[in-house]
Amino acid sequence: MNIRSLTRGDGVVIGAAVLLFIASFLDIFSIDGASGSASIPSAWSSGPLLLSVVLAGIIGAALVVVSHGLPQVPKIVGLDLGQFGVAFTVFAAWSALGNVFDPMGGVDNVGSASDAGVSAGTGLILAFIATLIMAAGAIATPLVPALQAALVPAPKPAAPQPYGAQPPGGYGYPGAQQPGQAFGGQPQHGQAFGGQPSQPQQAPTPQPQPPAGDFSPFWFAVPVPRPLFAEDGSQAPIAELAPGTWYLAVEQRGANLVAQTQDGRRGVLQDTSGIQRG
Repeated sequence: MNIRSLTRGDGVVIGAAVLLFIASFLDIFSIDGASGSASIPSAWSSGPLLLSVVLAGIIGAALVVVSHGLPQVPKIVGLDLGQFGVAFTVFAAWSALGNVFDPMGGVDNVGSASDAGVSAGTGLILAFIATLIMAAGAIATPLVPALQAALVPAPKPAAPQPYGAQPPGGYGYPGAQQPGQAFGGQPQHGQAFGGQPSQPQQAPTPQPQPPAGDFSPFWFAVPVPRPLFAEDGSQAPIAELAPGTWYLAVEQRGANLVAQTQDGRRGVLQDTSGIQRG
């Protein structure tokens, strides 16, 4: 799971799930005139409330977040995990609203207290607020651009190395040291003791420059997760480009780029707005 592919909307959903978990340990109702020693149950003492609000909300939040963090979202009965997660969060919010109007539903009366003196407790109110925020975040994330921004910003490309410096190696970095060169980038020739060349140095052969207008491959990073489509023109995504990772653009087709992932897969990136060149 790539956490750099999570969005601000996912952060809202995660925060609401944490608030819901805390609310599950607080009182679900209060009784007017009850003494401080009266035992008021929490959501963990009510099976219907626990299943329909607490667990449904937490499971829905987990499905929404996991669906955004996986490169290939699995589907169940034609629906992906994110859609199931949104449905769970809406169901949890609806159930919490019903329990606010009937806080003792599914819970036996405490002592001789009557329903007339019973009102929703702190835990039940917080649970309703948490599930409402959770459902709103899950629904609004695909619709609001501000919530689609990356939760963890992508690192900026490294500054250009000065002449003679050795860039770091490893896949994904836009640059590598040329073989056959020592530190400083200068070709080595046979030299005698004292630094004098044992034979005359030959000037390096100039490399031919590509004609103007030709495409040159370059490294780039995307600001937000973006799908990579097959080269045959089908609209089925074959991978998802995640922020914080360098990808190689190998060809340009109009406004689109043909990109290569770290595992060697190639596809067409249709949305090239805001990409960072390496």
